[in-house]
This record gives sequence, structure tokens and C-alpha cells, in this order.
Amino acid sequence: MKPPKQRFDIVGQLGSLRRYARSLTRNEADAEDLVQDTLLRAYERRDGFRRGNTIRGWLLSILHNRFIDIKRSNSAEARTHEAVGLLAETNMGAPQEHSVRLGQVREAFFGLPHEQRSALHLVAIEGLSYEEASATLNMPIGTLMSRIGRARAALRLLEDERQPEKPNHLKIVGGRDDPNN
Repeated sequence: MKPPKQRFDIVGQLGSLRRYARSLTRNEADAEDLVQDTLLRAYERRDGFRRGNTIRGWLLSILHNRFIDIKRSNSAEARTHEAVGLLAETNMGAPQEHSVRLGQVREAFFGLPHEQRSALHLVAIEGLSYEEASATLNMPIGTLMSRIGRARAALRLLEDERQPEKPNHLKIVGGRDDPNN
């Protein structure tokens, strides 16, 4: 017959775990996360607890090792972000004119009525077919095409008003206006 397994008195150790975690992290929220993570790891590795050891020492050891692992991971992540930042600094930003133009197009798009905007978004931006978009919006395909047509016409009108010297400067892809469709 097997001897009964020793019950873990986890609740009695929470105070020590929280104090030690706060001491390591110097942040209440991070300390609570660390304690939770420690308890999860202890539960997952409960078969690794050796008789004769104190549960308190075992839990504090898990907490300490987990803290070190998190610090290493955060350090590696910080180095990665720094390296990406250095790479990003070598790229040129978009010219101001392009950024302004993109803002104008975005403003015009968001100025469309919700029904037209959602229909146009699914077809022109997400690349859904008319059938897929009409199923997504739960409407007849004719209604969808009508809304897309009105949205395109409204955007073209806004474009012609902004740049009368360049008629149809804004190309809206997808649907009948797209020669590839």
C-alpha cells in the first residue's frame, strides 16, 4: 500500500511568496503575476517536490528562477526592440505630401455613410468578391454593388473637387472600375 501523499500548504506560503516577489520586482502588479506564475509552475511540477524539503523553500526557489527567466526574456526582447529601432531609423519616412494625401483619402473614406464604407472596405481593401462581401453583410449582391457604386462615386466627386486639374486621380480598385476584375 502506498503512503498517503503529503498535502501542500500553498495558502500558508502566499505571504512569503508575495513579499519576496515584491522585493524582486518592486512593482505590485508584476509581483502578483510572478506569484501566479510560480503557483502554476509548482502545480505543474508537483511530482518534482522531494520529501524532506520544505515547501516554502521549494516555492521560493521556483519564484526566484521564474523571476530570472522573465528578466532574461525581457532583456533579450529589449535588445531586439533596440536593434529594430536602429534599422527603422535608416528608413526614410514618407514625404510630407504623400502623408497629407493619405490623410485626405482616409478622411474622405471615413466620411462615407456606414453602409457604403463597410461594403467598399470589404471589396476594395479586404479583397472579398462581391458574393463573399454580400454574404458577410447578409444582403443581396445588387444592394452591395449599389452601395459600392455610390461610395466610389462620392469619393470620385470629392477627388475631382480637391484636384480639378487631375480628374480621376484617385483610383479605387475592385469592382467594375477595375479592368482586372
